[in-house]
Amino acid sequence: MRLLIYLGLCLFIFSCQSGDTPPDVSNIKVNLKTLRFEKELFSIDSSSVENKIDSFITRSGEFGILFMTQILNADPRWSNDTVGRYVGSFINSYHPVYLKAEKIYGDFSTYENEIKHSLQFVKYYFGDYLSKNKKYQLPENIITYIGPIDGYGDNLIPGYAFIVGLHHHLGATDSLYQSEMLNQIYPQYITRRFLPSTIVVNLMTRLLDDMYPPKMQDETLVNQMIEKGKRYYVLKKLMPDKLPELLIGYDDKQYQFCLNNEAQIWNFFVQNELLQKMDPAIIQGYLGEGPKTQEFGDQSPGNIGSFSGWRIVEKFMKDQKEMTLDQLMNTPAGDILSKARYKP
Repeated sequence: MRLLIYLGLCLFIFSCQSGDTPPDVSNIKVNLKTLRFEKELFSIDSSSVENKIDSFITRSGEFGILFMTQILNADPRWSNDTVGRYVGSFINSYHPVYLKAEKIYGDFSTYENEIKHSLQFVKYYFGDYLSKNKKYQLPENIITYIGPIDGYGDNLIPGYAFIVGLHHHLGATDSLYQSEMLNQIYPQYITRRFLPSTIVVNLMTRLLDDMYPPKMQDETLVNQMIEKGKRYYVLKKLMPDKLPELLIGYDDKQYQFCLNNEAQIWNFFVQNELLQKMDPAIIQGYLGEGPKTQEFGDQSPGNIGSFSGWRIVEKFMKDQKEMTLDQLMNTPAGDILSKARYKP
């Protein structure tokens, strides 16, 4: 009980600090259903896959083909018996992963409701976008699946489905994520985000990228910082209950470090004349994923420039009471920087 009170107090304080009260979106209708691909796949007897896989893939629609060709990398030229052995081997070897996922996600309704709630905010805030782009359709399905641990995770099939790779949401401390081999592909600063709570974060990020494809080529560091900052600002609007560090991919100590050192971080970029740099190596150093930012020490996060970009956008939007999120996403970064007058 004390923990619940403490968490509620933290959320209340954060809401007061941000100055935002989320709008009531409870009456906004969202059509969304969840299809449990992994449940049906792992119910197939591995010894009879050859006889059942074709009909199963056909029933699974667009995702079934994607799963076979891009996730499992099955060659379309293979014979049925080869495909059967290949998929059967996957079912056998990943059955323990399926059982782990079932313990957490046997009932997926909590996460379905989270996604629905965020889509209500999408419809609330992006009515302009959706009315201007009448052919654009929000996904109406959630498809959960289990794939190779070292492969794909969450994704989006525009207009059709949110794709949730449950194998990337078993909890940061799960033994599956501790192997040296996997850490070569997904370092621990990535696998610590393999949480149930990041399902909706990843999906809303993919949706926003689909609606507004990132355009970072030939842009200065500061412009790219602000473009990333726009996205985190919008994600917070779509998921007002999520802690900001979860949206940007920091841990709580890294986010607190950035808050405590906000002025020093910005002054570092200014004093070292980095803001107008266009060198990809420099930009990668401050906007790329990493365990830390070298110049700020072990307590700092990677991608530290995005924190400053987010704060610039927050400062800008405080004076833009009538601006919609669609208008924000289409506002040039240079205009945001000049009007924000950001001086932490």
